[in-house]
Amino acid sequence: MIFPDLTALPTRLGSARKAPCPHTRHRSNMMLNPLTLKHLNRIDDHPADAITLNLEDAIAPARKKEALENIALFLSHCPASTSRIIVRVNPLDAGGAEEIVYLNRFGFDAVRLSKVRTRDEIDRALALLDPDKELHLSIETSEAFRDLAQWRGIDRLTTVNLGILDLLADLNLPQALLKPGHPTVDHILTTFLLRARIAGVIPVGFMFQDYADTERYTEWLEHLKYLGYDAAACMGPAQVAIANRVFDMHNDEAIARARHIVRVFEEHALNNINGFMDDRYGFIDEPIYRDARNILNNIKEKS
Repeated sequence: MIFPDLTALPTRLGSARKAPCPHTRHRSNMMLNPLTLKHLNRIDDHPADAITLNLEDAIAPARKKEALENIALFLSHCPASTSRIIVRVNPLDAGGAEEIVYLNRFGFDAVRLSKVRTRDEIDRALALLDPDKELHLSIETSEAFRDLAQWRGIDRLTTVNLGILDLLADLNLPQALLKPGHPTVDHILTTFLLRARIAGVIPVGFMFQDYADTERYTEWLEHLKYLGYDAAACMGPAQVAIANRVFDMHNDEAIARARHIVRVFEEHALNNINGFMDDRYGFIDEPIYRDARNILNNIKEKS
């Protein structure tokens, strides 16, 4: 906890500036409402890999200033956190630009820009954002969904979050389609995933709104994992626990297989042999070796 007593909060900002989070895991991205002080009070020690403090559509216009000031107060008294801290700001021309400038003085890991439509908005946000912070995007518009793969190599753009409900509305598609295995939804999910990978950024699966229905949330996450995802948005601690479990990369059998393939391939490569039959896992060649290396590298990077 940041403050022992929420009924006696400081009247002035503190001087703490949170250091960058020591890990890059992103299995669970917990959305928090900064108007709820008991939630803000736990951002220093939370089971979620990432915490997104939401200033956008969940906050009524009349209370956005209050929410921003709450974030500033708690960040200014938070010297460290076990989670990556992200602030989701409004679109640049709807207060987001001013929010970024105001937030720059505080310690957190990334700004997440909402309702992006153009590359120009990304460049404008990066020009405003302090160089020690990452930029994340909410992919909620047809333009961003279309152009995502073209945004490769943008410095400090590291993560994209699928805003499926806004995107369906922008595409004039009904939310009733949102069922695991629906062909149109699966096309959206796989296209988003592949375009994010082409752009070299982390794709985060969408928010499942019914936080009490853990059975359906688990079903969705298992489906996302089947499609190739390793991260999803969360609402509530139960969803965080499920996401951390479903996307846990430390599968002993898969790790053992990857280590064996890397070892025997590199041994054969010393004799200029790039394809061979292995007694344990059958035929091994360079693409299989590269997949094994990716598994081990991802585990190392996200530990």
